[in-house]
Amino acid sequence: MLQKSVCVVVLGDIGRSPRMQYHSRSFAEEGHKVDIVGYQGATPIESLTTQPLVSFHYLNPFPNIPCPRFLNYILKTIWQTINLLFVLLIIRKANLLIVQNPPAVPTLMVCYLYKLITRAQLAIDWHNYAHTIMALNVGQKNPLVKLTKWMEKFFGQKADYNLCVTKEMKRDLKTAWNIDATTLYDRPPEIFDSITLEQKHEVLNCLGLKYKELLSEEDTGTAFTKLSELGEVELRKKRPGLLVSSTSWTEDEDFSVLLSALQNYEESCVNGNQLNLPKLICLITGKGPLKDFYCKKIEDLRLKNITILTPWLESKDYPLILAAADLGVCLHTSSSGLDLPMKVVDMFGCGLPVCAYNFKCLGELVQHDVNSFVFNNSDELSKQLSSWFKDFPENQEIEEKRAGFKKELENFQQLRWRENWTKIASPVFN
Repeated sequence: MLQKSVCVVVLGDIGRSPRMQYHSRSFAEEGHKVDIVGYQGATPIESLTTQPLVSFHYLNPFPNIPCPRFLNYILKTIWQTINLLFVLLIIRKANLLIVQNPPAVPTLMVCYLYKLITRAQLAIDWHNYAHTIMALNVGQKNPLVKLTKWMEKFFGQKADYNLCVTKEMKRDLKTAWNIDATTLYDRPPEIFDSITLEQKHEVLNCLGLKYKELLSEEDTGTAFTKLSELGEVELRKKRPGLLVSSTSWTEDEDFSVLLSALQNYEESCVNGNQLNLPKLICLITGKGPLKDFYCKKIEDLRLKNITILTPWLESKDYPLILAAADLGVCLHTSSSGLDLPMKVVDMFGCGLPVCAYNFKCLGELVQHDVNSFVFNNSDELSKQLSSWFKDFPENQEIEEKRAGFKKELENFQQLRWRENWTKIASPVFN
């Protein structure tokens, strides 16, 4: 492929848009000059910030103007339209513009206008549908939802290339809007991998500097690991289970399901604990609009056998914590039912089995009782947690189950983002 100028557009926090970062890195590794346009926030992955062919261009956030909600939406859209188009026109002219959807408004319109002005090729990467996410907040019949849906259809048909995240979404785009898309599954980059016991000890010690609950009250080790007399790291025979989940704290993830399951777990511990359940430390990572709401709910639970922590992890620490955990939980349900949770991809990349909330196309990633568990409600999740941690960590039946999952996840780990992108996406743009 001849060297091109590629512009990657994210109308959101670049550092919290992993798939678009991976696109950017892949283009740069093929020798293309890459400009990334989006908002400044979380630190992007190191392999991108140190890549000489990649440049970042940050948009100005919309100022906080006290006014009615609908007027605020209109003003914000106008602001973003002018700001995005201005930035696109003053930076290096792109041969290829690839934009993340959602959000659709105003990115699809602005990027199509840029295509007309500069004759660049336009690619849309469909992560979900913007109109289905909007409908969660304002209702399906709202005129803005209908307008957004029309815009997605219109500009999707005008794009030169369309990528999507599942085979089910590919079928839906073709059936509903006659848009031909190529399915590019999310795959974990190399940073998401299994770790050694020594690495687990180190990352838990580091995180324990801020969250003392992760450290041992008996010695200088962690609640999970310690140093032997020979100075070697070993697991504690009596240790808590480490449960991990990540979230953007939005409406499409109902964390009351997990909290209810943890309450049931707590009751099992208090009422005789016939299952010989360990104490749990549950790490819920991420930032988002509903975090304060759920943190208040967590405080009200007053759990004695379960510690819930809600840290924000840097990009370098997040994969290590996933790999250090005993089990992951995913509450993503998808507003459209057509996308897949990248957090599960990350967990699988680290060899971590999960309990995942069931929805329409989850089977394209998670197979129940084959590589992980699927649940439909809090009762099912509660039973899976109790079963997994029964007689922890010396349940032979669970260890055999864990070994079976591990084998499946090792197969999953064989195909990483870069190889998959080279095989699927690169020929599309070529």
